[in-house]
Amino acid sequence: MEIFTIGVYNSTEKEFFEKLTTLKIDTFCDVRQRRGVRGSKYAFVNSIRLQKRLAELNIQYLYEPGLAPTTEIRNLQKEVDLNLGEQKRDRQQLGKVFILEFSNRIINKFDLTRFNSFLISSGAKKVVFFCVEEFPNACHRSLVANKIRDEFNYEVKHL
Repeated sequence: MEIFTIGVYNSTEKEFFEKLTTLKIDTFCDVRQRRGVRGSKYAFVNSIRLQKRLAELNIQYLYEPGLAPTTEIRNLQKEVDLNLGEQKRDRQQLGKVFILEFSNRIINKFDLTRFNSFLISSGAKKVVFFCVEEFPNACHRSLVANKIRDEFNYEVKHL
């Protein structure tokens, strides 16, 4: 199985879906806490519209809220961003407190073996983990993908 991550910020709808189809992604795993974005620019990744488009492309959609940060953990990152004068859309990397709390409270408690077995049994060959941030190191999806890489020795590519 190949593992990818993708964000949406600074992508057009066409670019976003072309990345998925060019790489022949067959499984799209949404790891957002909330499956919507404000405004029209990225409305194509709001849950219902996104699922419809993925179905048209014959890409399986999975929502895995167990891999999403809690509001409390997200607020820790918001505080770091505020202190740095950085907006979420411009963030280049996650703060240490977010990484620690997300790892301890979420990823280390998540049953990755069960999840991996599910992916294998569903026929997944190319799985992409999705959240909104442009840069993988600015988003928890990279933490998820790296943990899966470490546990199962999969290669991870960030789109």
